[in-house]
Amino acid sequence: SSPATGASAVDLSSMTPREAADRLFNRVMTAVANNDSSEVVGFLSMAIRAYELAEPLDADGKFHLSLLRLTATLNEEGLGEAEEILEEQPDHLLGLAAAADASLALGDTASARAYYRRWLDVYDAEMAKDVAEYRDHTQMIPGMRAKAEALVGND
Repeated sequence: SSPATGASAVDLSSMTPREAADRLFNRVMTAVANNDSSEVVGFLSMAIRAYELAEPLDADGKFHLSLLRLTATLNEEGLGEAEEILEEQPDHLLGLAAAADASLALGDTASARAYYRRWLDVYDAEMAKDVAEYRDHTQMIPGMRAKAEALVGND
């Protein structure tokens, strides 16, 4: 194979396992956002494996791994990662959203609605906390809120 050039020439071996995993996560999520399926296919399994190698993971790492597993349609595993976050932090917004999305992917709308209802109930209290992963994912939170409101309605 030819040597990598440009942005892909980043030497993952010079990073901690978690730094490498986060770099791959960002690459996959950017490819998803750009509808670049060949890039997603090329890096998705590598990103999942990178997080497995970086365990034990904090809530943010588990959230990333959950999203990657959902992207790979490994929905049960994605739900499992989200539930691990919620076992430690039952009101964690990213964990609740990932669990809701995994439930939807598994066809369990009732569970998804319950997770999103809880998301809406705890939103103000959670956002008042200084949580690093909420700051890191501020661009995702409005979409989570919109999805929660759309699914839950005025229950």
